Amino acid sequence: MIRRTSRLARVLSSALTAGALLTTAACSDDGDKDGARDSGVTASPAARKQPTPSPTATLTESGAETALITAADIEDDWTQVKDTEAENWHDSLLVGTVDVSDFLTAKADAADCQQLMDSLYDDDLLGKPSGANALRGFTQDNSRLLYQVASYDRSDPQDSLNWMAKLPDECDQFTMTENGEERTVQVIETSLPKVGDARQGLRVTVQGTTDGEEATLTLDVAAVRVGNDAITVTAGGLDGDEHDSVEQAVKLGTQRLQDVLAGKSPAATPSEIE
Repeated sequence: MIRRTSRLARVLSSALTAGALLTTAACSDDGDKDGARDSGVTASPAARKQPTPSPTATLTESGAETALITAADIEDDWTQVKDTEAENWHDSLLVGTVDVSDFLTAKADAADCQQLMDSLYDDDLLGKPSGANALRGFTQDNSRLLYQVASYDRSDPQDSLNWMAKLPDECDQFTMTENGEERTVQVIETSLPKVGDARQGLRVTVQGTTDGEEATLTLDVAAVRVGNDAITVTAGGLDGDEHDSVEQAVKLGTQRLQDVLAGKSPAATPSEIE
């Protein structure tokens, strides 16, 4: 990881979100659908091969809190921060207006890319939770990790996963402008452990200037559906790649959520999940 100056570290008004995108509608359990709606888009192939049976218990506020990961559940030297601090993380490099001219043959794609950037800034990658919701933040040098557990019992997180799956094609590279400064954004798909009912991973890289100096913000984003509930993880910063920590959070966090929904007490220390 490249160390940036403390000046750059201070200009990050935030970090990462664990938040959301798009509103959604309830997932079918009739066995003849795997989350692909009229758009014909599904989550990553791994999400469709071996779905885990969805728990039927309703996620409560206390259950969502219990399902949150701790610093011991993720790799490296992450330190947990106060919830009030994590709730106010927002990264200024994510702010800007997408250049529609980058999408000459599909201007609707520009709207999706704008929605991606706005939702990363607002921490609502899967849409606003309709039920229980809990989040936790961690820091490590110039990186931050935001982890969220939420219920979408009156909407469908699968629709948002399907939407995320389209973004590496629709938003593979584009530009956006804020206060006259141009930023280049790249979006690629990333792999995730085969956990939960469905999952989708993205890496979003933003290159631009902040406080007059060149900077690159790299965010690894992951979402995993467990029935009508979901976990979301957003991690990164000026230090770059945090994919290993995201994978660990996804692997252990999904197990914690499944344990809670099954009426079990999650392990106090990281589970041995291979």
